Amino acid sequence: MNLVVHGRTNVALDRHTLNRDYWHPALTAAGIQSSRATGMHALRHFYASVLLDAGESVKALSEYLGHADPGFTLRTYTHLMPTSEDRTRRAVDKAFGSPSDGLATA
Repeated sequence: MNLVVHGRTNVALDRHTLNRDYWHPALTAAGIQSSRATGMHALRHFYASVLLDAGESVKALSEYLGHADPGFTLRTYTHLMPTSEDRTRRAVDKAFGSPSDGLATA
C-alpha cells in the first residue's frame, strides 16, 4: 500500500510542494520556527522511532518507508531502536502486570 498525499486538484504532491505549500505554513500558523528539526523529514524519523519503540520489525518499517533494502533502514534507524534491556524490562513488567516504564524491575 502506498500513501499518496494530494492537493485540491487530486494530483499527488511531491515533498517539496508539500513542504512549501502546506507544512511550512502550518508551522508558521502554529508559531513554530521552520527548521530542519521541524521539517517533514523529522516527522518521518519520528514515525520510524515510534514504530521501532513499539516493536515493529525493521523489515516492515523498511516497506512502510519505501526503502528497497531493510539493511538501509537498519543502518539509518538503529540508534532509535530500544535497547535489549528496555525490551527485557517491558516484557517482565508486562508479565507481572506492572507499569511498562521499566522502573518496577530496575
